[in-house]
Amino acid sequence: MHHPPDAPTRRGALVTRSLFVTVLAVTVLCPALSPVPAAASGVSVSGEPVSAAELDRFAAAYVERRGLPGAAVAVTLDGETVHTGGYGVDGGGEPLRADTPMRIASLSKSMTALAVMQLVEGGDVELDRPVYDYLPGFGITDPRGARITVRQLLDQSSGMSDQGFSPVDRPRRPTSLDEAVAQMDGAGLSAAPGEEWEYHNPNYHVAARLVEVVGGRPFTEYMEEHVFAPAGMDDTSSPDPATGTVPDPARGHVRAYGLNIPAPEPEHFSTGAGGVVSTAEDMARWVILQGDGGRAPDGTELVSAESVELMHTPSAPNGRYGLGWMRRGPEDGAGADQVWHGGMVSTYSSYQVLVPSTGYGFVALFNSGITLTEEDTWGLVEGLIALTEGREPPVGDSVLWKVDAAFGALTLLALVLGTRGVLRARGWASRRAGRPRWRVGPTFLPYLVPPAALLGADSAITLVMGGREGTWLQRFYGVPAELTFLAVAALACLAVIAARTAAVVRARRSA
Repeated sequence: MHHPPDAPTRRGALVTRSLFVTVLAVTVLCPALSPVPAAASGVSVSGEPVSAAELDRFAAAYVERRGLPGAAVAVTLDGETVHTGGYGVDGGGEPLRADTPMRIASLSKSMTALAVMQLVEGGDVELDRPVYDYLPGFGITDPRGARITVRQLLDQSSGMSDQGFSPVDRPRRPTSLDEAVAQMDGAGLSAAPGEEWEYHNPNYHVAARLVEVVGGRPFTEYMEEHVFAPAGMDDTSSPDPATGTVPDPARGHVRAYGLNIPAPEPEHFSTGAGGVVSTAEDMARWVILQGDGGRAPDGTELVSAESVELMHTPSAPNGRYGLGWMRRGPEDGAGADQVWHGGMVSTYSSYQVLVPSTGYGFVALFNSGITLTEEDTWGLVEGLIALTEGREPPVGDSVLWKVDAAFGALTLLALVLGTRGVLRARGWASRRAGRPRWRVGPTFLPYLVPPAALLGADSAITLVMGGREGTWLQRFYGVPAELTFLAVAALACLAVIAARTAAVVRARRSA
């Protein structure tokens, strides 16, 4: 199965789990602690256009088989919504529906890009002019920052990255887009503008600030008046930068030890880059607009067909990223060319896909986030696409519960063996009381492996996630069973070191 990378974030989450398996192999050597191919679904596919009932049956079976807490989907065809549905439950235990508000994460970028294109069409912004021409307060330490263009913000080729400016290291959470951009003063560049593609959320914070400065009103108001309302997206809203909140969606979920646990989304600034709350029904209107040359279902034109095509056309150096949208084709594992984008936060994830050759559009919103693997989320979209293309969709079972079960058992084993090591510290020390210190000291070195692994976990996760930074809480949401095991193993080893050191000191004093 080929998976579309959500920048590198979701792929990085999967690699992170592999990293922990490697760490585990090293950790179990410490004396103190002495994905599956998808199964066929059996859905029959005829030569006729797929029915809403078939789509509904597949989605319901997929959510149940994968053990997802909930998902909402929408399928459109040639400007019409052919199916919407909600499956599973929300964070409050209520049935999830197609009109349930959900965080759409980075799908928000395509909406910010459309707002910028409206200003471009109005003659107020030029894509290839420097951002400084519109935002004099936009400051980058690297002198090359003066060359960053509006286009490079939108296709993520500005040269900015989490390495040059980490959103996690902000002195405080911004209360406005103005403040968010001001906090970037002094940020560096990882590459010259236009040379490399780096997925970096602050690109879209700057773009959103440009919208509110040039548009002459707060970003949230602009989006409501010029994007959501004319598109007929009455249940869609952008976060208030001052509070970071949106009309309260139900809590999303973190999956751990086979359980879907409702959890609050960690606080982070997301205006322009993410944070929009919408519904599957509203998102059906959004993909219809994208597939119909910028016209809403009622015929209202938000942008021209030329602007839509420009947004869908890759311009970044990676050859895949356009302006808030990505492209993938058969060479990437897709059955046909697709225009798409994914989104993911700690407790929600999402996809939007257009297949121009068939006229279909797809949306899938999940009330669970980075804990899941690509097989758990993209597989639902892939199955819906397969049905519309006359192919047999895979379903399969999630393997996460097996991973969590293994780490749960290892966590208990680490706790038991650590306790055992502490209780037997006196006997261990008495057998070594007569040895010189240079022979006793090195015996503690293997016990430092798990603590060192725990300390290095954040840097390791950042590396495998393509440099994307995150807080410890976000890391825990992503790999809860693995980090719990590593923390317990580290504490067990440190406890054994402390107990044996104290016992050796007492034994020497007695001698």
